[in-house]
Amino acid sequence: MTGPAVLLLLFGLGVAAWVSARARATRLQTAARNTGARGAMHSLPSFHGWYVALWTLLPALAFLAIWTNVMPALVTDAVLADPAAQGLPGDGFARGAILSEARNIANGTQAAAFNPAAQPLVAPYRVNTARYAGGGVALALLLAFAGGAYAFTRIRPDFRARTRVERLVMGLLLGASLIAIITTVGIVASLLWESLRFFSMVNPFSFLFGTNWSPQSAAMGYGNENAFGAVPLFWGTIFIGAIIAMIVAIPLGLMSAIYLTQYARPSTRKWMKPVLEVLAGVPTVVYGYFAALTIAPALRDFAVAIGISGASSESALAAGLVMGVMIIPFVSSMADDSIAAVPQAMRDGSLAMGATTSETIKRVLIPAALPGVVGGVLLAVSRAIGETMIVVMAAGLAANLTLNPFSSVTTVTTQIVQLLTGDQEFDSAKTLAAFALGLVLFIVTLLLNIVALRVVKKYREAYE
Repeated sequence: MTGPAVLLLLFGLGVAAWVSARARATRLQTAARNTGARGAMHSLPSFHGWYVALWTLLPALAFLAIWTNVMPALVTDAVLADPAAQGLPGDGFARGAILSEARNIANGTQAAAFNPAAQPLVAPYRVNTARYAGGGVALALLLAFAGGAYAFTRIRPDFRARTRVERLVMGLLLGASLIAIITTVGIVASLLWESLRFFSMVNPFSFLFGTNWSPQSAAMGYGNENAFGAVPLFWGTIFIGAIIAMIVAIPLGLMSAIYLTQYARPSTRKWMKPVLEVLAGVPTVVYGYFAALTIAPALRDFAVAIGISGASSESALAAGLVMGVMIIPFVSSMADDSIAAVPQAMRDGSLAMGATTSETIKRVLIPAALPGVVGGVLLAVSRAIGETMIVVMAAGLAANLTLNPFSSVTTVTTQIVQLLTGDQEFDSAKTLAAFALGLVLFIVTLLLNIVALRVVKKYREAYE
C-alpha cells in the first residue's frame, strides 16, 4: 500500500470516528434534554467528535512519521543479513554504493544495475521493504483503532471534551511556533560550532581585519594565517548592497511612495502600486541575467568611452544598479504605509497655513513618517547585503579592495557559495571559512533587523 493510500485510509478512519462520536454525543444530549436535565452536557457534540477523531489520527500519524525514518535502516540490516549480501566488499563506501543502487532498483527509481553485485540484492530489498512497510501500516491502523476506541469510551455528558480539544490544538500551535525558534537556534549553533573550528586554525583578527583573501592558496598548503583576510569581502558587500544599491533604491522608492500617496489618482494607484511591487517577486536569477547580459556590457562600453581604464565586464556598479531596482518595493512600500499613516489633520493644517503641497510633503509628511521610512531603508539594506545571485552573475569573484565602481568585486554571500561548491573537505580552513563568513553576515543582518524594527515602532505612535 502506497503512502498516499495509507494517509487517505487514516483520514477516512478519522472522519468515521468524528461522525460516530458526534452521533453518540448527540444521542446523549437528546436523552439529557428529554429527561429534563438541562445543561448536563458539558461540551457540544462536535467537540466530542473532534476529540475522538484526533485520538484516532494523531497517534497513528506520529508512529508513521517515526517509522518512515526508522524503516530504511531496518530494511538495510535485513538485507545485509541475507545470504546474497555475503559477497559485498568490506569498504564502507563501495558497499554503500552497491546497496544504494539495489535499493533504487527495488523502489523503481532506477531501471538497471551498473554494478553486477547490486542485482542479487534487489529481491531481498523488495521482500524486506514490503514486509516492514506492511508491518508499519498494520501497527498504524492498530494504533488508530486503539486510540479511537479509547476516546470513544470517554464520551459521556460530564466529559470536558471542549477543554481537551482546545488544549491539544493549543499544543499543536505552540509546537508549530517553536519550529521557527528551534530552526534558528540550530542554525546559530551550527554556525558557531563550525566558526569556532575555523578560528582554531586562523587568527580571528587576521580574518576580520586582514586585506588578503586567497583561500585557494591556503588549500594548496601555502599557509592559513594571511590567506583569509575578509576585509575585501566586507567592503564589496557594503559597496554593492549598502551604497550603490541604496543610491538607486532610496530616491526612487521614496519618490514613488510620495507620488502614489499624494499625487496619483485612486484609479492610477490601484494598478501602479501592484505593478511596482511585482519587482520584489521577480526571481533574482532573472535580475542576474539582465545585469550580466545587458547592464554590465553597457557600463563597460560607457567607461571605455569616457576614458576610464580597467573597466570590467563584471562590475560592482552593474550589480548594485540592478540590485537597487530589485529592492525599490521594500523602500516604497514601507514609505507608502508610513506617509499614509500620518493623520489627515496634519496635512490640512499645513495647507490651511498657506503651505503648498510640495512644502507640506517636505516639511510635514516626510518628517512625521521618517521613522517608518528609515525602517524600510534598513530592511532593504539587510535584504541587499544577503543577495547572492545578482552578485555572482554581474559583479564577479575577485576580492578587490577598490573604490572604482567599474571594477570587479565580490561579496560575502558569493564567497560562501564559491567555498561550498563541489566536493569539499569539511576539515580544512578553506571550507570552514564559509561558516565564519555566514556567522558575520548573520550577526550584521540580525542587528540591522533589530534596529529597523525599533525604528519602525516610532511611526506607529499616535499624533495628536
